[in-house]
Amino acid sequence: MASLFLISEKDEKSWKGFNEVKTLKKTRKTAGFVTALVLVSLVFLLLLELSKNTLAGWAVSLLLIAGFVVLRSILLKRGRWGKGSLALAWLGFFACLAVVYFVTAPPVKRTPAVEGFGVKKTGTVTVSEGSLTGVYNRKGTVEIYAGIPYAKPPVGDLRWKEPQAPERYNGVLACDTYGPLAMQTVRNTVINSLYDLIGFKRFSLNPFDNYKKEVSEDCLYLNVFRPADYKGEPLPVIFFVHGGSLTTGDSSYTEYRGETFAEKGVVFVNFAYRLGVFGYYANSELAAESPNGTTGDYGLLDQIQALKWVHENIAAFGGDPDNITIAGESAGSSSVNALCVSPLTEGLFVRAIGESSSIVAKKPYHTFRTANAALDTGKKIMAEFGAKNIAEMRALPAEKLLTTKYANSGMMIDGYAIIEQPYLTYKKGNNHETALLNGFNAKEGDAFLLNYNATKENYVSLLEPIAGKYANELAALVPPGSVTRDQKFVIDAGGEAKGALCETYSAAWFTYSHYLWSNYMAELERPVYEYYFTKTNKSLSNFHAGEMPYAYGNLWSNARVYTDEDRKLSEIMQSYWINFAKTGDPNGEGLPYWAPVTKENKQLIEFNTDVKMIDDPYTEIYKILDKYQGQ
Repeated sequence: MASLFLISEKDEKSWKGFNEVKTLKKTRKTAGFVTALVLVSLVFLLLLELSKNTLAGWAVSLLLIAGFVVLRSILLKRGRWGKGSLALAWLGFFACLAVVYFVTAPPVKRTPAVEGFGVKKTGTVTVSEGSLTGVYNRKGTVEIYAGIPYAKPPVGDLRWKEPQAPERYNGVLACDTYGPLAMQTVRNTVINSLYDLIGFKRFSLNPFDNYKKEVSEDCLYLNVFRPADYKGEPLPVIFFVHGGSLTTGDSSYTEYRGETFAEKGVVFVNFAYRLGVFGYYANSELAAESPNGTTGDYGLLDQIQALKWVHENIAAFGGDPDNITIAGESAGSSSVNALCVSPLTEGLFVRAIGESSSIVAKKPYHTFRTANAALDTGKKIMAEFGAKNIAEMRALPAEKLLTTKYANSGMMIDGYAIIEQPYLTYKKGNNHETALLNGFNAKEGDAFLLNYNATKENYVSLLEPIAGKYANELAALVPPGSVTRDQKFVIDAGGEAKGALCETYSAAWFTYSHYLWSNYMAELERPVYEYYFTKTNKSLSNFHAGEMPYAYGNLWSNARVYTDEDRKLSEIMQSYWINFAKTGDPNGEGLPYWAPVTKENKQLIEFNTDVKMIDDPYTEIYKILDKYQGQ
């Protein structure tokens, strides 16, 4: 009987081997589970961050992950962690995560002027409509007054009407959040975050940005940045118009906030204005009902109303109403050009800064259209929505109007805000700016040509929209393959002529307009300074809008992608901009000399690691564009 309890050495080894295999399988299953759980959890938490879900979503998700681990442990001990229960457990886990994702979706709210807790309120400032307060920035060096109404909300019967003066305040108005974005199509939050991450190389875990910015027709608000507790002589003012093709834009965008300029003795103002179909819709019925006979330029009229408000009230913030410089980038620069020629802005400002656009060509390439084209588009939009008159158009929800398939991205001659082609106003010397600082970047057009495929065969035809019958001559000057671009993502799948196409379109769409603007000012013998921004970096580099964080001192908003070289250049550019805002001359002690453009001197200053005067690299292209334009 005893032999029954004896195990041979061979059997013992077999038993140990079986246990080892069993343990190994168990270990592998555990490792597989842990790996899968970690990957799923990381992807989901990344999704929460990209979609800006609330902190509650993070907390509940972490509890779910921990609970899933505990559940597996319990099921294992009870011997119930089989294939069926495994699939059921994972299915339940995914279902719970989905519920968390949708339940903790980011709320819609306005952007705070200063993030976080313990924000300190300023003293009271009195303006035309009453009293208001702002907040101090974290360093206590700047007072920010965000979301000041400069007109009545353009809603209901005021949709597509000239902006009206704002109502008086009841009590003291707390101006501690930026106003809503003007009505516009907003990208999905995840896509927008990926755009920031890939395009700008901007990513940070921020516990205070878990929300979506409000978008509203009620958008006519401005922001004022001034030195903290300032009591001295009136300061120069910069009035900044944001870009975005007249269809998008955000007055709270970090690249053109005004804290840094305020710290350096400038009162800085930016604001929102009506965009797209709300800002540039044209209709003859609207013109007939307007006391000024205007239509199609409501966004521009908003800008003029904001400028009037600033001129009347900026002294309350320590600004000098007789020393206002208007500034803008892209469509904002085109708008600045329009403000310079509008009869409605005379006496409201003294100087202008224009970055990467203008409408002074005989045939502007963008942000400007003929009245006939605007009115024709207006008719198509009315038919698109099945409306019989403006009353029915005004009754449409704002979100419905946003779905129009027709672009509303150009100003027009309305006989009120703009009375003639802008170049004619310059020829007559009736433009208002007494001095001009303007310029462009090295790769202005590249990002707008992402979907273009340019080959040797179609290259000339692609040049026809910018050169007409002179396309062959332009192709001979800048032949396919003659220009390369080092930023691969911009010209991927673009064909062997993509670099040349980017070069020619950059010159036509953007730089040519500054060549003309500078020359008109030089002919009038008014001071004009032109720049060419070529500095590369890991963010926007020298593409369209790449100069803004340098010029306005906002490299801090994405500090890790910039170097000491970038910060040095930013200090130089800020000094030029601020000096110009103070006196009309960008030059100052310790700065490389910036020579003005004159009838004899056509050089411009290059902003790179070395700052120096150079010849305009696009002069030969301009000669061809002059022929196309009939300049």
